[in-house]
Amino acid sequence: MPETTWKIHEIRKQVAVIDGKLAPSMVLKNARFLHSVLKKWLVGNIWILGDRIVYVGHEMPANLAGTEVLNLENKVVVPGYIEPHVHPTQLYNPHSFADYAAQTGTTTFIADNMTLALSLSKQKAFTFMDKLKKLPVSFYWWARFDSQSELQNEDEIFNNKSILEWLSRDDVLLGGELTGWPRLIHGDDLMLHWMQAAKLKGKKVEGHFPGASEKTIARMKLFGADSDHEAMTVEEVERRILHGLDVTLRHSSIRPDLPQLLQGILEKKLDIFDHLMMTTDGSTPAFHEDGVMDKCIRIALEEGVSPIDAYNMASYNIARYYDKSHLHGLIATGRFATLNILKNELTPNPESVLSKGIWLKRDNEKVNALPKIDWNPFNDLIIPFDLTDDDFQFSMPIGIHLTNEVITKPFSINLQFSKKELPLGKDESYLMLIDRKGKWRVNTVLKGFDTHVKGFASSYSNTGEIILIGKSIEDMKFAFNELKRLNGGIVLAENKEVVASIPLKINGKLFDGDVEQLIEYEGLLTSALKERGYSHTDAIYTLFFLQSTHLPYIRITPQGIYDVMKKKVMLPAVMR
Repeated sequence: MPETTWKIHEIRKQVAVIDGKLAPSMVLKNARFLHSVLKKWLVGNIWILGDRIVYVGHEMPANLAGTEVLNLENKVVVPGYIEPHVHPTQLYNPHSFADYAAQTGTTTFIADNMTLALSLSKQKAFTFMDKLKKLPVSFYWWARFDSQSELQNEDEIFNNKSILEWLSRDDVLLGGELTGWPRLIHGDDLMLHWMQAAKLKGKKVEGHFPGASEKTIARMKLFGADSDHEAMTVEEVERRILHGLDVTLRHSSIRPDLPQLLQGILEKKLDIFDHLMMTTDGSTPAFHEDGVMDKCIRIALEEGVSPIDAYNMASYNIARYYDKSHLHGLIATGRFATLNILKNELTPNPESVLSKGIWLKRDNEKVNALPKIDWNPFNDLIIPFDLTDDDFQFSMPIGIHLTNEVITKPFSINLQFSKKELPLGKDESYLMLIDRKGKWRVNTVLKGFDTHVKGFASSYSNTGEIILIGKSIEDMKFAFNELKRLNGGIVLAENKEVVASIPLKINGKLFDGDVEQLIEYEGLLTSALKERGYSHTDAIYTLFFLQSTHLPYIRITPQGIYDVMKKKVMLPAVMR
């Protein structure tokens, strides 16, 4: 049976406030607030009991015994911001990201479940999600249908029983994102069954259709997709709207597309803002130095979008799309008391943040951190093996050419090099993917990553396996050994010394600390990599996507070197 948000005795108390028998816990008086349905700025009083708005209008409560009354004259109140497409494990963890994002007004998160699905048993994942429910922010989740790579045990994780159990949770709002959508076109009825199961349970299906043609968009709509966030031009936005998809406009560390998309929408006078949302799409930590959803709103305002449309794209539109507007995205009776108090409507970074009736920020000061949670469901990364010279055998014909942060193409290897070292100044490096338990390895050469990186190791990757990159086998070993000592992280080494590192103590994937501190670590690593010839924008995304088979054209995966277009393993993994 679905859970109710408020129990019967709580609802009776809320009604008693209206009757004057009980005082509200808080009243925001003389508030100029956004009513997202009326699309107007109204002035009134907002009564709150605990975590719920119990009245919005011109009246004041008859009973104010013990009530905190705030006069918000000359202030603006908007709904708490919603991040509709967050990957909450981009080095940061769901708890630390929420704590950080809340300080700029983003307090509701619709989050990717990939790391939970790959790192934890289903029961442990659900237990962890239940812990997050107790925080004074709101987490909702996706149900992934595939690993986004080629795992050796994919069917153990993404099978019918597991997917249907994920979809049965009330806090799972969607199926997807559909990175494996080509399987639908090639006749995968099991994935189509999962999509239909999601729809029958009232869930949405989120697409992932970069560069999709009009006919592909039509096919995806017929299969059951409801929205997509991969439009890179205004024509692609229009095409998705034409075929009945809602569109999430993206502004991320590798696709900062929002300004030009909004410019195109306004220039073409497309009256579609009710069907648009915005996202930062799991950007890496440093990208968020100047905010999360408030950053998207600020860009929309700068591009000339009306303030009401700008705020709705980051709150009400999302809540309505996911059938959650009875709880989120609207300042009206019965909703969560999750509100941002602004200096004015053109300043989306709030002075104060109220989330589920709890002040997280007040008068531009952080007044409450999110309560700590137990990370016990996530096992520590204990690397149970050492590397030997036999592991560093790179005599193979096919390498991987990194053409930008995330796109990789095959190239023929014709290098003349010693076993121990590649020449500095060239853009070829050794590349190894190793099972975190040491069962198998995949070796090749990576072109286009750097010119002077000698040793680099990372337990942060799409599937959680260990990535080694470098021109010096001795420095690659050194970086690996330092990674082993840290029990997970990212290590850049040179001449058997650590140049920069990020400890990732939570399962070898996530940073156990504040995002502010993580941004400092990331900045030092990024600077050191750029000094050594990394010429792309986001090295963290490069690590994350080396294994991702939803992108062309060749990938290094747990099964081996994989040709994405031909859907076959070119060079298999080697058992150790």
